[in-house]
Amino acid sequence: MHRIVVANWVHEEVLAFLQQHGVVDANLSREPWPSDVLLERCASADALIAFMPEQIDDDFLAACPKLRIVAGALKGYDNFDVEACTRRGVWMTVVPDLLTAPTAELCVGLMIALGRNLLAGDRHIREGGFSGWRPRFYGRSIDDSVVGIWGGGAIGKAIAKRLSGFSCRKIYHDAAALSSGEEANLQLEFVPLHDLQAQSDFLILALPLTPATAGLIDADFLNGMKPESYLVNPARGSLVDEAAVADALGSGLLAGYGADVFEFEDWARADRPDSIEPRLLRASNTVLTPHLGSAVDAVRREIAFEAARNVVQSLRGDRPSGAVNDPTASRVSC
Repeated sequence: MHRIVVANWVHEEVLAFLQQHGVVDANLSREPWPSDVLLERCASADALIAFMPEQIDDDFLAACPKLRIVAGALKGYDNFDVEACTRRGVWMTVVPDLLTAPTAELCVGLMIALGRNLLAGDRHIREGGFSGWRPRFYGRSIDDSVVGIWGGGAIGKAIAKRLSGFSCRKIYHDAAALSSGEEANLQLEFVPLHDLQAQSDFLILALPLTPATAGLIDADFLNGMKPESYLVNPARGSLVDEAAVADALGSGLLAGYGADVFEFEDWARADRPDSIEPRLLRASNTVLTPHLGSAVDAVRREIAFEAARNVVQSLRGDRPSGAVNDPTASRVSC
């Protein structure tokens, strides 16, 4: 019987499906296993369903010689060494599409929460300060704003689509411009990066984390942004220098920062911080959510099912549908 390890909590229906195809060793808690526990459980496993907290590198794979697939229940896979998987004959799969829509929806929620001071207003009521309407908490609407999207991929386009109900100007920048038909359909206008930086009232990051994009939003970039604009990051924490963002918030350069992702989550970074920049936690003009981008129950169920189907396909000897590599037939002996 195949041994299948599920590193984090998934719905019971997913486990029942996997149990039809092997012996399942599943983490039933809501906390990830420590790395040594995961390694011990995977040492004789044929398949692993992995999530964002896991880091799969060559040393891990060397200690798991039977492993045939690492099925990621995720879209971004910068925490996983795909080349090492390929060298060792291990499939690496992702779920490319299901996270897009809920992440875009959350991004719009962050924009509204920032611009309309929702958290500050909520705190004001809960702390007993509300005695009826007062001319306070005036903010900025998405209507009549310039919304800039850095990234024209699936997430960027999904965000633009969800903004279609607002009377805002939508501009974007990407290494490769969209087709004129896509731009017209999404009411998006391509601009040079400098214009995106200088004109956006809301600047949204919709980029993957790569060596080229890490730390793009640093002090120099922030200093070139439109004064009193809002920065929203639903993509990857290490796109930004959180300390520089805290400085910009403190000086008034930024009116607010909304983030669903944080630098400390990016396990592939050897120099990642241990926690979120403390000044972001103390700031009144931040909206910070705990990686809720895909945290819709039905969506997370289907993401886990898709990862499970990739596992079953690979164990049957088929190419898994979510493969991002093409492993060699033979494994290395090192």
